[in-house]
Amino acid sequence: MANLPPARLAVPTPADSLLPDAATHLWAQDTAQALLAESVPAIAQPRKPGDWWLKLSAKTQSGSVVPHYVVMTPDGKARAEGDGQPVDMALWSSGDPATVNAAAVQEGPQIAQLLTGIQADMMQQDPHSLMHRAAHIYFAGVTGAPGDGNISLARAFYVALPDNTNSVQTTPKGADFTVRTSVKITNGPAGTTGHPQQHIEIVWHVLAADGKEAGAATQIHDIAAHSLDHEWGEVAAAASEEAAGGVRTIVTNYSGREHTPLPDKASNPKK
Repeated sequence: MANLPPARLAVPTPADSLLPDAATHLWAQDTAQALLAESVPAIAQPRKPGDWWLKLSAKTQSGSVVPHYVVMTPDGKARAEGDGQPVDMALWSSGDPATVNAAAVQEGPQIAQLLTGIQADMMQQDPHSLMHRAAHIYFAGVTGAPGDGNISLARAFYVALPDNTNSVQTTPKGADFTVRTSVKITNGPAGTTGHPQQHIEIVWHVLAADGKEAGAATQIHDIAAHSLDHEWGEVAAAASEEAAGGVRTIVTNYSGREHTPLPDKASNPKK
């Protein structure tokens, strides 16, 4: 998950866990690790001013223990919540590490989904978000291609990328994303008929506004040796058209502009 509402999500040691003290700390740590596996910037530590945080607790129900989690805003309001799967009461009460870890691993994707919905709701309410305008994409050009590849690929991509939700620009100012393209050609096998081949790899790196890589569209092909040493022609057009689709998908997935918003239900402040 990318572009979360919080810069980080604190996971404090829960007060009402129905676990022994050592296992209570373990639950917070395992939950943070499970969230990191979902690309959520979580850390097991007490909440600090400005932090979004996760309030963990547990309750008994029909002879089992049900883990509970609440996504809390920096001002102490419950933004979203859910339950984990019921677990064996004896194993939970004893602080069995495998049971605690299994609960954390099961909760991770559910919590990440809540955060995705929260992000989408915030984007929906922001008139300047990518839900309401086209993404501004700075194309920084192509390097490493033989022949006229750097120019041909750049021109073709500049034409292929724009649509209703993406615009392309030649300066970095105000860009939501940057695309940098590299081409690498290496000598390949001689080929079954004795004709030498080359291996070409084109990587379209997509960087977010903060410089982090949002993703990369990679194209790998074997070509007749030196067939692109001069003019690229239709090869550039075909490669750029395919890459444009990949870049648009990366921008959509990373920005969350097509995610379903999670409505903000009014709740009382919780400390």
